[in-house]
Amino acid sequence: MDRNTFTGLFLIFIILVGSTYFINKDSKSILDSKKTTTTSAKKAPPVTNQTVNAPLKIDSAILSGPFGAAHSGSNQPVVLENKHLKVNISPKGGRIESVLLKEFKTYDQKPLVMFHGDDNKFGLLFNAAGINISTNDLYFTPLSDAPVSVSNQDSASVTLRLTYAENRYIDYIYSIKGDSYKVDLTIATKGMQDVIAPAQQHLTLNWEAVLEQKEKDIKSEHRYSTAYYHHKGDEVDHLDISKDDKKELGEDGSIKWISFKQHFFSNVLIAKSGFSKGVLTVNTLTQPGKVKSFTANMELPFNRQDVNTYPMEFYFGPNKFSVLKQQGYDLEKQIDMGYWPLKYVNRFIVLPVFNLLETFNWSYGLIILVLTILLKLVLSPLTYKSYLSMAKMRVLKPEMDEIKAKVGEDNPTLLQQEYLKLYKKAGVNPLGGCIPMLLQLPIVMAFFFFFPNLFELRQESFLWMKDLSTYDALITFPTIPVLNMNHISLMCILMTISTLIYTYFNNQISGATGQMKYIGYISPIVFFGILNSYPSGLNYYYFLANMLTFGQQFLIRQMVNDEKIHARIQENKKKPESAKKKSGFQKRMEDYMRQQQQKGQAATKPATGGKKK
Repeated sequence: MDRNTFTGLFLIFIILVGSTYFINKDSKSILDSKKTTTTSAKKAPPVTNQTVNAPLKIDSAILSGPFGAAHSGSNQPVVLENKHLKVNISPKGGRIESVLLKEFKTYDQKPLVMFHGDDNKFGLLFNAAGINISTNDLYFTPLSDAPVSVSNQDSASVTLRLTYAENRYIDYIYSIKGDSYKVDLTIATKGMQDVIAPAQQHLTLNWEAVLEQKEKDIKSEHRYSTAYYHHKGDEVDHLDISKDDKKELGEDGSIKWISFKQHFFSNVLIAKSGFSKGVLTVNTLTQPGKVKSFTANMELPFNRQDVNTYPMEFYFGPNKFSVLKQQGYDLEKQIDMGYWPLKYVNRFIVLPVFNLLETFNWSYGLIILVLTILLKLVLSPLTYKSYLSMAKMRVLKPEMDEIKAKVGEDNPTLLQQEYLKLYKKAGVNPLGGCIPMLLQLPIVMAFFFFFPNLFELRQESFLWMKDLSTYDALITFPTIPVLNMNHISLMCILMTISTLIYTYFNNQISGATGQMKYIGYISPIVFFGILNSYPSGLNYYYFLANMLTFGQQFLIRQMVNDEKIHARIQENKKKPESAKKKSGFQKRMEDYMRQQQQKGQAATKPATGGKKK
């Protein structure tokens, strides 16, 4: 390792550490500013039970205005419940106040509530008699008592009515089926065509929610939580994941649904007739236990007729691919399967194989092992070809060193020409080891997206790993500011060690020297810093892949003999040039070298001018 190599690697290390420090410093300043705002807000007088239960004083002008009588009322929630959900509907705003998913728990084994209380808002915004109305602030009246629960085959419904006058009202009609993650909602207006301002062609549906932490790693929840939406006929898209974002929707078509998505659970609002347009906003929160806040202001077309109806559906449930697919509307596309072509590899190859293995009722650790073995078997022909190509290059290395010593490093063009002559005589393609590796890369990288977004791994244990969907902390410590790290994952350590060992043996096979040799050792250390907070299931897969690669190389080494390869290369050298088939790479390199040589000759040719004497 010469001085230049050491200097380059040292500078790379300084740049990585420095950029990480300044990025974390900027992020901290943003978080501090948000905390200051939050602290100022907290200085307001606390709301006590006495305040809540005290009689509400309402101005007489409000009582005599639109929906005057609806400014007060009972707030006893109406409950709809089935096998999966317990839904509390508040008469204030007629909104779903909270949703409990009965089959799941949070990371600390508390009841899993999608949202609750005043953090959630839902209502229509419009103008009536010159006054801006928000139905979220008004009290609806339940028309009948809804059943507390329904069986798998039954369904139940309840109607909440906001009355303006006789035969003029707004109904929220909720219904739930016995075995479903959906809650149907139909909004109906009766006789409101003369109440709502004549200039108003749309009703604005305002939906807001603050989603709380449900998983162990809140940074991971931030990474995978944002607002999604679907235009009719278009692909599912989402707002920015890494920062606060706001987007106007609907200019190019009707919006079919919007979703407030967390890592493993989603709150989706489906408009069966579509929203004409709208605005989506997402903000990252700094308060402990809070993930992100979401706001949607969606427009519903309002026709000047006696009755208008807006059929909708809520989905409250897990981000499990098969469950979301059953709901229709392409909800499963919320799950991040990676970029093209990775998402197609995951969706049409990896996921079906995983689902097949799941039918055997094995532990998920065993399923990952079998999945990795199958992957290695499928890729074994490419692995063999890559190993064979590296073995040929290793055998040729002594001759290449002789050429390098003879030509010198001062003339790289001539050196490459001599190398190409050697490759041509020996019948070796220098890229023969790279191409098989590149063909394997999409499949290997696809797992980087597959495992972190796989709901099935959530709270599933294997060996010492209590939850394969998050990191397994061997030790925890106060956060290190520069590295932004507060734990060390045992499986990530094992993965890193196995990668370092694999790099060592791979260098022995390929004969790598110089900077490439040392970069191979630096990369696993860098990836340790990245993957330390990723799911233990992902690190477990990479660890298994390394172990199985060792096994493959051991078997291949028994089949590949360097002496036989050397003898074959010497035989190729004796063949006439006409009998040797050039690879596309060799042809392109020869053409390139010829062009470079011609340019060099033209540059050194003395310039002449005028007539010779």
